[in-house]
Amino acid sequence: MKILVLNCGSSSLKFQIIDMEKEDRIVKGNYERIGGKRSCLRLNVRGEKSEIEKAARNYEEAIKTVLNLIQNEKYNIISSLDEIGAVGHRIVHGGEKYSESVLITDDVIKEIEKCIPLAPLHNPEGIEGIKATRKALKDVPMVAVFDTAFHQTMPKKAYIYQIPYRYYEQYQIRKYGFHGTSHRYVASRVAELLNKDIKDLKIINCHLGQGASLCAIDGGKSIDTTMGLTPTAGIPMATRCGDIDPAIIPYIMRIEDLDAHEIERMINKKSGAWGVSGVSEDYRDIEREYLTGDERSVLALDTQAYKIAQTIASYMVSLGGLDVITFSGGVGEKGYEARLRICKQLECFGIKIDEERNNMRGEERLISTDDSKVKLYVVPTNEELMIARDTYAIVK
Repeated sequence: MKILVLNCGSSSLKFQIIDMEKEDRIVKGNYERIGGKRSCLRLNVRGEKSEIEKAARNYEEAIKTVLNLIQNEKYNIISSLDEIGAVGHRIVHGGEKYSESVLITDDVIKEIEKCIPLAPLHNPEGIEGIKATRKALKDVPMVAVFDTAFHQTMPKKAYIYQIPYRYYEQYQIRKYGFHGTSHRYVASRVAELLNKDIKDLKIINCHLGQGASLCAIDGGKSIDTTMGLTPTAGIPMATRCGDIDPAIIPYIMRIEDLDAHEIERMINKKSGAWGVSGVSEDYRDIEREYLTGDERSVLALDTQAYKIAQTIASYMVSLGGLDVITFSGGVGEKGYEARLRICKQLECFGIKIDEERNNMRGEERLISTDDSKVKLYVVPTNEELMIARDTYAIVK
């Protein structure tokens, strides 16, 4: 069975087609700047890359273009849409309703719509993608795979905020966590690499990229994670502030006369490593300045490594021990300097990084020394494959 995997972002559409017989990826694509005048589709068909400029005013147009493209004889992807056995949709927020992936029905769409206030930047686009795909592929079964689902195993003491309880009862304000599909994939993969049952492992996965989160995984289940009600919380990120003193928000709003929209933009788009360094929202640019000794870039990245190491230490308490730390996401997989900065601060726990093994980008590899008390691994994430596996299992 061939599975079409769709990931609708705020202005982009990422997609893959995976043949589940051998879990082979046939095509990978990214439709960028949807709604703009210069929409661009980047395509990777079995390693052959191409770029197509075609305007798409909305997700319906973008998905229609993608479906026409994958049938084009020029690319030899599929001969007709009849080959697509199912569609898997990445949905950011499923609230408390969903602890696992589900077959999409009208009722499921209504539940996803109810979660829009909890993910206003993501769920509307996900719904739009579902509706557009259902319109084009009427009889094809579809599955929703939620970023939040993996974290529904957290105990209540881990997800309740110490604010009046009625806010949880009335508005479901609590920690939800994100990147769940990535954390789930990495945990299962490192168990395979260690040749151990995941039920016997205590894992901390560091998903580090433009957005970043850590997850404490005990026996294959999430017991705590850094992101909260929204993806702004937790460790500092590229442009997001992470956890800060909450009183900072009303203070800045008063002294600079900002409204809620402006302060929300500041903590999500103007903070993090970019806010401190003043260099760029791209970690690669900040890393270059770091290596020149730029004071603010050094401060930005050293602060982030310090906060990540602190969180790892606290999650060791939550887990009651630790077997392995994994690194995934763009920075976690490619940023050997970032991994080194973090792990050097964990040597007091007998956690030792092998600098020679660590000196690589994007490979699946053990990077700890032979005598390290905790194993360190780089495991490139594969959320799309996880979505395809869930979709295949449900529709089968």
